[in-house]
Amino acid sequence: MRDGTEPADHHPATADDADALLRELAAAHGVGTSYWGWDGVERSVAADTLRRVLTALGVASAGPGEIKRSLEAAELAPWRRFLPPVVVAREGAAASFDVHVPHGTDVNVRVVAEDGARHDVRQLENWEEPQEIDGALTGRASFAIPEGLAIGWHTIQADAAGTAAECPLVVTPGRLRTTAALAARRNWGLTAQLYSVRSARSWGIGDFADLADLAAVAGAEGAGFILVNPLHAAEPRPPVEDSPYLPATRRFFNPLYIRVEDIPEYAYLEPGALAEADSLATRLRAANREASLLDRNSSYEAKLAVLERVFRVRRGPSRSRRFSDFCRDQGQGLDDFALWCALAESLDPSAPEWADAAASPDTGYCAAQRTALADRIEFHRWLQWICDQQLESAQDAARRAGMDIGVVHDLAVGVKLGGADAWTLSGVLAHGVTVGAPPDMFNQQGQNWTQPPWHPGRLAEAGYAPYRDMLRTVLRHAGGIRVDHVLGLFRLWWIPEGAGPGGGTYVYYDHEALIGILALEAQRAGAVVIGEDLGVFEPWVRDYLAERGILGTSILWFEHDGDGPLAPERYRQQCLTSVNTHDLPPTAGYLAGAHVTLRESLGLLRRPVAEERAADAAEQEAVLELVRERGLLPAAAEAGEQATVEALYAFTALTPSSLLGVALVDAVGETRTQNQPGTSTEYPNWRIPLAGPEGVVLIEELPQDARFRSLLGTVQQALHPRG
Repeated sequence: MRDGTEPADHHPATADDADALLRELAAAHGVGTSYWGWDGVERSVAADTLRRVLTALGVASAGPGEIKRSLEAAELAPWRRFLPPVVVAREGAAASFDVHVPHGTDVNVRVVAEDGARHDVRQLENWEEPQEIDGALTGRASFAIPEGLAIGWHTIQADAAGTAAECPLVVTPGRLRTTAALAARRNWGLTAQLYSVRSARSWGIGDFADLADLAAVAGAEGAGFILVNPLHAAEPRPPVEDSPYLPATRRFFNPLYIRVEDIPEYAYLEPGALAEADSLATRLRAANREASLLDRNSSYEAKLAVLERVFRVRRGPSRSRRFSDFCRDQGQGLDDFALWCALAESLDPSAPEWADAAASPDTGYCAAQRTALADRIEFHRWLQWICDQQLESAQDAARRAGMDIGVVHDLAVGVKLGGADAWTLSGVLAHGVTVGAPPDMFNQQGQNWTQPPWHPGRLAEAGYAPYRDMLRTVLRHAGGIRVDHVLGLFRLWWIPEGAGPGGGTYVYYDHEALIGILALEAQRAGAVVIGEDLGVFEPWVRDYLAERGILGTSILWFEHDGDGPLAPERYRQQCLTSVNTHDLPPTAGYLAGAHVTLRESLGLLRRPVAEERAADAAEQEAVLELVRERGLLPAAAEAGEQATVEALYAFTALTPSSLLGVALVDAVGETRTQNQPGTSTEYPNWRIPLAGPEGVVLIEELPQDARFRSLLGTVQQALHPRG
């Protein structure tokens, strides 16, 4: 009898086959049992790693008996469900789903569309033998998804023998339509770390008003977009995390970026409060001219002090209504995030309450705190509303400056352990593991990003709603979204707690669902999607992304095959191509070998530094020779640093790529590395302000900066020649 308590006869049962059983179980749950490294060598995953990853998935695997029972449970799982947890299909493509009911029972199935329309469904003729499941004979019936169903979030409803159930039906675009417009007109844009880009009015850190001004400056030079670092929220009070790629949440934004003076109620502060605010701003603005490390904590502490006062200024009826509407639209997700912020203001990250009374938003303690901390919760809701308004203004400024796309937001891979998402979304995250990357050519010890991954099964059980809600918030005022490590929507490198970065394995996700929902939400927002698809990946992945209308990413230094650097004609059309990335030094520094010097000083090299320098010099020379062959650069001895940087960007314009990225650091001649992968406190990652050879460069100075205008003019002329 197939009741999930006895192992099926066809499974091996001897101790000698324990490893084979374990690997079969891992494969059944989407856990990779081997992988191909960056060096082309296939590596088998250790049995202990497999067991620990399976444990994180909630799958028992302690011994052969447990493994057999878990295998049986995996096989029976679909039969034990009336409806699947969620169904994801492509628009216009034939698709079906299964319903399981007691054998011989009539079942009624329908689809209720987003607009409330009801659609009958057709049962398919695909007879399958009923199975005895948990002592009851169970039948399977398959139904076709109605033809012509529009993209969107619909509902499948079913009832049989007095039992009713429903599940989400997500119809996604076969191909993201916003991508097609890019083929008609190629665009170039600036890439920038917003916090590092300051103006005379910044409070020591670049902000949303600076984003609007930078977009206006770049748009005047012909830019079609501006791509910025993730703007996700960090801790609600100092000290805050420096890395924008290790946020507390990916759904909500960082109030650190608020331009306080642009809030309408700021003007109505009492004279004394205005004077104090001005004094704080004046003190912090002195840092705008300093090329030393950025100080987020001082800036945020001062802003919060003023924001507290602005929050208490009475809002007029119109703005009160807009705030209420925002809170209603963001719903429970905003309420829970604001509750976490209020709790985190008084509870230390190591406080025992987080593991007990405040273990989740649904505890009795938290229910009481929603009342006790109502004012603080309202304050954090309000901060998110202000962020939303200022981001809307920034995107509006970008479009008014002539940008076809405007602001492109960056979506981090994951979130910080102990942060808001790890708390509010604990039920759909995996525990006991973190996300990272195996060793590769540029990070030879691998990486651990210390972020909890989505639990594939639990995320599906939630109907992908947490993922959808995150995307919707990020896309509200965006012309595009860059998905960092988009390969993570196919598979993620899970590292068991306590293991090194190399001691992990890949866990596979339902990419059809995750990519489809990404395309759906982007299409509804009118946004383009850029996938950062660098690193180790399976060959078919890039083809799949291209088929769905997701742009890839090409970095000049990384584009090569066995014969050397790729000719520009061989680059992808559906792609964002640039010379560098934030994980490398600015191009002037890269040409000088700053990345090798830095990695050697930090002990990150796996071969002698002389070999590393020789290999790096040879790789650079191969690229530069290709640039010379195209007539973009004179002989090596005759080319200066600025001319070489401009030639490299002119080379990217020879590619067919729809989007070209121009790093702001390259436009001003910066040489310092913004981030060194594989480090934490060893290097001041994400704290380098924008500066050139002569010192700090402010946004107001860019239109008159000769180097800035020369590089942008080079790219504009190469892409859209005039006369």
